[in-house]
Amino acid sequence: MAYASRIINHSKKLRNVPNLLRQDHAVLVRCFSNGAQSSVCKIEAAERERVSKFVACNHVSSGLPRNNCSRAIMRLGIPTVGVAYSRELTCSQVQSRRGFASDAVSSLPPHQEIGMPSLSPTMTEGNIARWLKKEGDKVNPGEVLCEVETDKATVEMECMEEGYLAKIIKGDGSKEIKVGEIIAITVEEEEDIAKFKDYSPSTSDSGAPAAKEPAAPPPKQEPVQQPVSSPEAKSKPCSPPSEDRLFASPLARKMAEDHKVPLSSIKGTGPDGRIVKADIEDYLASRGKDVSAPTPKTKDGKLEALDYVDIPHSQIRKVTASGLLISKQTIPHYYLTVDTCVDKLLDLRSQLNSLQEASGGKRISVNDLVIKAAALALRKVPQCNSSWTDDYIRQYNNVNINVSVQTENGLYVPVIRNADKKGLSSISLEVKQLAQKAKENSLKPEDYEGGTFTVSNLGGPFGIKQFCAIINPPQSGILAVGSAEKRVIPSSGPEQFQFASFMSVTLSCDHRVIDGAIGAEWLKAFKGYIENPESMLL
Repeated sequence: MAYASRIINHSKKLRNVPNLLRQDHAVLVRCFSNGAQSSVCKIEAAERERVSKFVACNHVSSGLPRNNCSRAIMRLGIPTVGVAYSRELTCSQVQSRRGFASDAVSSLPPHQEIGMPSLSPTMTEGNIARWLKKEGDKVNPGEVLCEVETDKATVEMECMEEGYLAKIIKGDGSKEIKVGEIIAITVEEEEDIAKFKDYSPSTSDSGAPAAKEPAAPPPKQEPVQQPVSSPEAKSKPCSPPSEDRLFASPLARKMAEDHKVPLSSIKGTGPDGRIVKADIEDYLASRGKDVSAPTPKTKDGKLEALDYVDIPHSQIRKVTASGLLISKQTIPHYYLTVDTCVDKLLDLRSQLNSLQEASGGKRISVNDLVIKAAALALRKVPQCNSSWTDDYIRQYNNVNINVSVQTENGLYVPVIRNADKKGLSSISLEVKQLAQKAKENSLKPEDYEGGTFTVSNLGGPFGIKQFCAIINPPQSGILAVGSAEKRVIPSSGPEQFQFASFMSVTLSCDHRVIDGAIGAEWLKAFKGYIENPESMLL
């Protein structure tokens, strides 16, 4: 029994070996001596006193009674026996980081974070074209801060409150800034500007400060000795040779590779079924390939690389591409084409331009007359002036015509509002002004939003005879206008024929909204206005 009790006592001491290993070797020796119990008690008392002095010096137990010192030590993770000095340094470092972070936040004066605004209903991100104010400038309500490239145009962003522009987060040319993302900081007092020199916005209110602090080093793990694997375990058995292996001569393999011929599709005629050159030539001859025309290669034997230039997408081009893709995928298009005689239209245009030049006005184009005729036809057949929704068909009382304008930046569609109620001179002047603003990339949202129908003309400027346009959502129709050309037509007179100018137009319709008969009725009304242009003046 005495022998068993001694074994139990020594096993209890062995449980404290990890803590005792941090002490001097003499302590470890005394631990297993006859007087080890009293020595360990003295060491524990001495270490508690050292920890208490350290905590008092570093203000760890500030605000706690002295009798709660040991509990504070335990909460901080400091062991009561064998204090490690690495733990003490970590504790003081954590306190200094917290104080520094809190001081940095509290040192910032009152300020306002300006986010990227949503300047159009479909805008999800924008670009900063240029800043009209620089850091340190005073800003007043209504003054323009910067120019923002939206999904459809470049819009001026105005300041809402008085103050000073302390920091520009997103400079000139910044791309793909999400709506709501911070682009600038303003302050109320001029002396607060310098405090935001190195300011950077946080990604979240609570997550950013914590992210700046370096993560605590992971606890060291004692290396675990991996069992040494035997050489027999590493070696893999060799796979048996494939029964489907194809035998071919080197020349036959080279020819097959050059002409991209799979060897598995060729039956060899050589010894033991070996594929030879004659087999490749016979296979190519059967497919009509020219054996003597291999793929062009460089001196190194590599294919010649294509020469190209990557052009980055503009904001308007990305939005146009997305809208047109959705239109072709979700709208059931169908097309109606008609030829209209434009002799009377051209005569009327000539007379009106003479009056315009005499009065100092702008010349009227064929496209202006087409816009007017389309607007009147929409008023006559209002079913084509509609949009599709999941619950109903919305029919508009306003006739607003979008006009396609091609620029270097992309395709713009400024709108002529209430075109059915405006005169030709007003339509002509407005089209020219909007086209100029589109080329200067200075259209505002009110210049292109709210259209109910679109006219696209590739005939006059480009001489395209006929084409089919893609519907501009959420509209249900678009008119594609071709060029006018002279044709020979039968005549009842003695000459038996005559010349006339005809213009082809194609109406693209959304079959969910505009039935075939309704589309034909609209084209009939449009053709009547074009061939009898005097009726547009009534």
